[in-house]
Amino acid sequence: MFMAPDPGLLRLRVSLRAVLGIGLAVTASELAGLSLTASITGGLAALLALFTVADAGVRAQAVTTALLPAAGFPVLALATVLHGTPALRDASWLVVVFCGVYARRWGPRGHALGIFAFMTFFVTQFLHAVPAQLPELYAAMGLALATAFGVRFGAWCIERRVPPAAAPPPLAGRGLARPTTRQAFQATAACAFAMAAGQVLSEERWYWAVGAAWWIFVNTASRGETLVRGFRRLLGTVTGIAAGLLVAVPLHGAPAPTAALVAVCVFGIFYTAPLSYSWMMFFVTVLAGLLYGLLGVLHPGLLALRLTETAAGAAGAALAVALVLPVTTHTVTDGWVGRALHAVHGCTAAAARRLAGDTTADPAARAAELEVLLGRVRLSLAPLVHPLNPLRARKERARRVLALLDDCAREARGLVAVAADPDASHDARLTAACLRVETAVETLVGAVPERAVPAHAGAPGHHPGAEQALAHLHGLEQALLALAAPLHRSPLAGI
Repeated sequence: MFMAPDPGLLRLRVSLRAVLGIGLAVTASELAGLSLTASITGGLAALLALFTVADAGVRAQAVTTALLPAAGFPVLALATVLHGTPALRDASWLVVVFCGVYARRWGPRGHALGIFAFMTFFVTQFLHAVPAQLPELYAAMGLALATAFGVRFGAWCIERRVPPAAAPPPLAGRGLARPTTRQAFQATAACAFAMAAGQVLSEERWYWAVGAAWWIFVNTASRGETLVRGFRRLLGTVTGIAAGLLVAVPLHGAPAPTAALVAVCVFGIFYTAPLSYSWMMFFVTVLAGLLYGLLGVLHPGLLALRLTETAAGAAGAALAVALVLPVTTHTVTDGWVGRALHAVHGCTAAAARRLAGDTTADPAARAAELEVLLGRVRLSLAPLVHPLNPLRARKERARRVLALLDDCAREARGLVAVAADPDASHDARLTAACLRVETAVETLVGAVPERAVPAHAGAPGHHPGAEQALAHLHGLEQALLALAAPLHRSPLAGI
């Protein structure tokens, strides 16, 4: 995990920035004379601001961060005011759940604001906040968000030099078939079950079940994805509890070593989140144990309760995706694979126009889009390639699809590099090669709107750039032809 490739040390820098931003946010709260509860609230607010805001541009990220109080402050007031009226509190939280998931239809900004609203409600339950604490909680959250804003967009703006890849828009759909609408109903049902089960397990710590159910639905789209994410959450929680028993419990909330370990956990959350949900949950669980230690309530029984509450939340998510507007892994995977193949074709068409002399064509942008879509394909296929999947034939087919799509991406990157070379020139053979790639894509996904044929035919010369482009186009064609077998076999449809 910690030896995984990190181009440009981006994950390392983002993780170190998170430690700095959250540390400064907590320090600001302490210097302002706020309570421990308020300082923890501020630290968690800064963590969420640095973790959830993922717009494509720096300006958009800054706007989303500035809007977080608009989502968090009203929810903070609502959650604290209703603290003593469980029925209204529970109903209100379910409304926040529904709205928070539904907001994902407006892209990364809606996604971030929805998470922040939900987690603000969660934090008030975690800290048992009451209305009398509202002024200092507002102060802590405001200080934390201002500090996180200053660190992210002033002192250490990594995104100005390394713009993040834009998240692909969700798959199309209308009404209840729209992914965000369907997931809003599913997440609400899952959280309602988790809420009821969690309160049976514990009248004080029931909210852990709701939090587990909510986070299992983040970045998932199908039944299989949700089940795999639930399993990984349980795995990370179990290992985190084991570490908590060895590390957090013996500390008894000692401030200095606890603060150091909290910093390690924050780093681990940010560093592992892009690669492994289980590892991220490991660090989240250890972090929660350390915070309970600071609050003076940590004991082994509390960590065991967290595990049972997490299991209740995972069970709620599993029931919801199975019974409420279920969508199979195949349906989602088919959609994302289709979009990836369209991106392959778009990259080929843009590269062909560039080689033909069209300086406005930008194959690099289409190649970047393909990389993002391939990440989404890997996520949707994760249930099929999971080690616990007993269906070996489908597992091997899914692995074959991933390998061939990776081949497509590699050849597309090579084609883009050739097209960017000013010495590369057009060769008439490229027209025929592009047509063959287009035909291969159409065989898999149907007609595509963008034609790969260059605007004008070139001379039948032999140029080094053209030779390299032809090699990449041939590799693309072979990978696309090979994809026909695993994609069109009927057993995939049963998943």
